[in-house]
Amino acid sequence: MNWITNYVRPRINSIFSRREVPENLWTKCDECGTMLFHRELSDNLYVCTNCGHHMAITPRDRFHALFDGGIFTDVDVPEPIADPLHFRDQKKYPDRMKAAQKKTGEKEAMLVATGEICRTPVVAAAQDFSFMGGSMGMYVGNAIITAAEKAVDLKRPLILFSAAGGARMQEGILSLMQMPRTTVAVQMLKEAGLPYIVVLTHPTTGGVTASYAMLGDVQIAEPNALICFAGPRVIEQTIREKLPEGFQRAEYLLDHGMLDRVTKRTDMRDELTTIIRMLMGLPPAIKGDLPAPETEATPPESVEEHAADQSAK
Repeated sequence: MNWITNYVRPRINSIFSRREVPENLWTKCDECGTMLFHRELSDNLYVCTNCGHHMAITPRDRFHALFDGGIFTDVDVPEPIADPLHFRDQKKYPDRMKAAQKKTGEKEAMLVATGEICRTPVVAAAQDFSFMGGSMGMYVGNAIITAAEKAVDLKRPLILFSAAGGARMQEGILSLMQMPRTTVAVQMLKEAGLPYIVVLTHPTTGGVTASYAMLGDVQIAEPNALICFAGPRVIEQTIREKLPEGFQRAEYLLDHGMLDRVTKRTDMRDELTTIIRMLMGLPPAIKGDLPAPETEATPPESVEEHAADQSAK
């Protein structure tokens, strides 16, 4: 052993060795396989720039893109009873909750917030599919009721982004009770004369589609979103027949009258602004950051009128 082995060789290896690249810099599109740089992907709201495939997006990222300046205020949701059934499958329900909270950084599967979209005050709620499949439990029911009550108090429209695999089995019948509870919450909005707009994202299934997700005044969906009660695989196994191409996808449901619009995520903000202001009886939004003028500006003088005024003087 000498100084060449102990010092020179390690030094050369450190200079020419391959530097490690963080794994989260690139994301592979599930649809076309294109490798997308993380900044380019986030700037495009997690929509593939090559094929237009809509990837999963967290409620906070969605709200940052939706609200003016990315500014919104979280609305506190009443905490339900933790583990009311003392449920356990492969692991305890509280352990699953802790794992989901650590993974997502959120308290539960739904986020409620208030803010402005193109200077239009709204209340918004969004489900997080990465939190236990966005399953509907007591907290989600409380969140929708809280969002509806907040909208009624502030006299604002409610926008809900759904993404769920259905009811949360760990809460049993208590999760199914959220279906009538959320239906009553939607009725509160209708009685107050406030718009309720639902944006169905991929996937929206199970008891969610049997309650609040299909009760909107306007039903919008993101492209190619799976929207159903029972999935296509279950239906095929039941009826023993091959289903049509694109069955239960957003475009198929639009063609068959179950949706009003299919809108790209990058166009969703403008689409929601137009619909909300129309339903609230407000004038169209003014493009840009300046507020709308209170009175119409006086039209400029013509060249002839200006010349006549100058000659008179």
